[in-house]
Amino acid sequence: MKYLFILNDAPYGTERSYNALRLARNLLKKGVGQVELKVFLLGDAVACAKAGQKVPQGFYNIGDMLGMVCRAGGQIAACGTCMDARGIAAADLIDGVNRGTLDELTEWALWSDKEFVF
Repeated sequence: MKYLFILNDAPYGTERSYNALRLARNLLKKGVGQVELKVFLLGDAVACAKAGQKVPQGFYNIGDMLGMVCRAGGQIAACGTCMDARGIAAADLIDGVNRGTLDELTEWALWSDKEFVF
């Protein structure tokens, strides 16, 4: 099964991005060999992929969670227009996250069997 996750919320302040990545990680873990998964970060969610996030001890780190999705075989892109609007350069992104485009998101939507929007 092919899943597309579209995240819109900032990494902290709400738990939408956190919960989306929890589900994405669990799908990859439980569906080993059967699941293909892509995550597209839009709007404030592009900050989820900012490298060097420092959070209080015991608090989740969205950047680390994205890295776990990448290492489990997920593909992640951050909207380039949204990055520009927030002053985030491609060099600022964690390893495994690429600068994406609306055309790429469109292709991913056509590719997927199911979409989750957070």
